[in-house]
Amino acid sequence: MKLAQPLLYCASVKQRNGHPRWRLILIAGAALVVLLGVGGWFAFARLQPTEIGGNTTEEYIASTTTTAANTTATTTIAPIAMPWPTYGFDAGRTHWNPSLQHRPPYTQIWLFHAVGLLEFPPVVDAGRLYVANLRGRFFAIDAATGKRLWQKPTGHCSAASPAVADGIVYAAFQQRYPCPKEELDGTGFLAAWDAATGQRIWSVQTPSIETSPLVVEGIVYVGAWDGTVFAFDAKTGALQWETKTDGQVTSSPTYADATQTGGKPAVVIGTNAGSVYAFDAKTGAVRWRAQSLARLGAGREYFYATPTVAYGRVFIGNTDGWMYAFGATTGKLLWAKAAGTYVYTAAVAAENVIYIGTYDGFIIAYDAGTGSELWRVETPGAVHGAPTLMSGLLYFSTCAGCGQNGVRASKPGESGTYALDIATRKIVWTFPDGQYSPIVADNERVYLVGKGQLYGLRSAP
Repeated sequence: MKLAQPLLYCASVKQRNGHPRWRLILIAGAALVVLLGVGGWFAFARLQPTEIGGNTTEEYIASTTTTAANTTATTTIAPIAMPWPTYGFDAGRTHWNPSLQHRPPYTQIWLFHAVGLLEFPPVVDAGRLYVANLRGRFFAIDAATGKRLWQKPTGHCSAASPAVADGIVYAAFQQRYPCPKEELDGTGFLAAWDAATGQRIWSVQTPSIETSPLVVEGIVYVGAWDGTVFAFDAKTGALQWETKTDGQVTSSPTYADATQTGGKPAVVIGTNAGSVYAFDAKTGAVRWRAQSLARLGAGREYFYATPTVAYGRVFIGNTDGWMYAFGATTGKLLWAKAAGTYVYTAAVAAENVIYIGTYDGFIIAYDAGTGSELWRVETPGAVHGAPTLMSGLLYFSTCAGCGQNGVRASKPGESGTYALDIATRKIVWTFPDGQYSPIVADNERVYLVGKGQLYGLRSAP
């Protein structure tokens, strides 16, 4: 009763003229709410992560080569016929082929209707493109004419690029359309088809797979919604190993060779639980596990982006809006920077610089060694898919509607594709279609990814 008396007294306090002091009580209460709110905000801000600066002495292999990425359009470089066989171009997913010299203006030479949404770009090899739409229709397309060569109507969702190696194309699929996101136990499959004819070589049933396959030295690596990372023999489909992670996997696997790790090769992948794993490429044993920074009241957010491995490091953005660099050998967090509201894009790595896009509408360049922000350029809208670097131009697409229902800001804007000159930081070319990943290319042509179309482009004479 002693605790209750002051409350009863406060409720019956009267002014000397006999009227209740409700106005004073309300003012005092409002002031208390404001003070608590301000104090809570400062406490919240202080308990949020602070940026971590890096250096070039820990697990860093600087590039010392001069390549086509920083040459001008008038520089003459002997063409090298190189395909684009996997998501991100190479096993490190750098999203940069330094041999390619295509630059706008472009002439459209063909248009292919994919009869559905294209979430990820095609791959290119031996004069053919391979791509799947969201509903799982898989196409092989003549790269010169845009004509369909063969197709596979799988009935399963696809939100990943295929991969091609040694005359075989590999494609991963989720459960049957419409593939609800909450059904983490859905059944998908991984298929291997003859790249020229489409004849099935093998297929294996798996949990739902949203990742783009990685094919290195006769092994195919994928991650699944149930949190398992798999390795299959590329010729037979025989399971080599499987390792469980701490959460759903939508990020794609990336290869860190012995040069990057200082020893044995590793496969690196992110999870929806906010972790990045490095597995022994041969055995699947966990080499290291790193995590994103935790936030007060929110915990860790997820790694949707595919890791980029370069310079002895793993570069990966998180949906918390931060960009992270971990050591490829140890998993040590080497630098972490607040980039924007959300980061879904995989990173481009070229000439010791890392490029990403954000949902609040920026392309940002970081020093790969220190993590220092070199520059940022505002974009016409939210950037969801990974940019592509080619001949000094960074191609990116904007996504109308991406992130508009999120708890943090996302820049509204029309969908389209743009080329940003990394030297002048000016947009020098635009295309009125595109939404996720912008382009891939080979020595002959550029292939632009629209919402549901592919465009064959050639540099104008």
